[in-house]
Amino acid sequence: MPWTPDRYPVSMRRLPPAVRLKAIEIANALLAEGCDDGKAIRIGIAKAKKWAQHLETRYRR
Repeated sequence: MPWTPDRYPVSMRRLPPAVRLKAIEIANALLAEGCDDGKAIRIGIAKAKKWAQHLETRYRR
């Protein structure tokens, strides 16, 4: 079942809102490709954190 900004896994609770939204987007895309929930959540969080770190580095200059 896809996640939404109002209904998401507990493991995403402490993420900043923008990172959480990106993690939800990534995890939902992985679910659509047939990935299992646990793996989609882990990958979604990791990639969203990397995305946020890239943005922070890019705009810090």
